[in-house]
Amino acid sequence: MADDYVIRPVDPVKDEAAVYDVCLKTGDSGKDGTHLYDDPNVLGHVFAGPYIHMQPDAAFVLEDSKGVCGYVLGAVDSDSFYTKLAGEWFPRIRQMYSAPAGGSETWTPTEEIVNILFNPDKPKLFSEYPSHLHIDLVERAQGSGQGRQMMETVLDCLRRKGSPGVHLGMSDKNDHAYGFYVHYGFHELERDGATIFMGLTF
Repeated sequence: MADDYVIRPVDPVKDEAAVYDVCLKTGDSGKDGTHLYDDPNVLGHVFAGPYIHMQPDAAFVLEDSKGVCGYVLGAVDSDSFYTKLAGEWFPRIRQMYSAPAGGSETWTPTEEIVNILFNPDKPKLFSEYPSHLHIDLVERAQGSGQGRQMMETVLDCLRRKGSPGVHLGMSDKNDHAYGFYVHYGFHELERDGATIFMGLTF
C-alpha cells in the first residue's frame, strides 16, 4: 500500500549506511550487486555519498517498515557539483584506498570503481539540462508506484531552485529504467559506450 511508504529528506549522518546499502543492492544495472563488490561501500562512496553530503537539500530517501529502501539524489548545478566532487570529495575518499595496479583488464569490479576515485571520467554536461539526478529502489520497493512519487519530489525540488532542466545517465542494460524514464517524459540525449544520457526540461 502507498501509505506504507514515506519519502523524506535525507539525513546525511543517520542515513549514510542505509543509502550506501541501497546503492549496493541496486549496483548491478538496477539489481543486487552485492556479489560483485568485495568492498560494500565503494559504490556508495562514488555514486551516493557525494550527493547526501554535498547537496543534502536535493536528496530524499524512501522508507518503509523495514527501513530505507530507495533514494533519489539531485544536483542543481552539475558543473559546480562535479568541481567540488573532484576537488573535495574524491581526494578525501582516496585516502581510504590505493590505486589499482596492473592493467584494467585484470581489475575486479571493486578496483574498477576505486579507479574512478583516482582517475575520474570527464563529466558529461548539458547546457539545457544543468541539473542531474540518480534514483534507485531496492527490489521490494520496485513496482510500488513510489519511483514516480520520488521523481516528482526531486523534480519539484529542482524546479523550485530555478533549474531549467535535468539529465541522468543510465546503463543500456537496464531496460526497465529506460521505459520508466521515457514514460515520465525524459528523452534520449546521447549514448556514450554503455551509458545512455536522458534529459527533461521544466
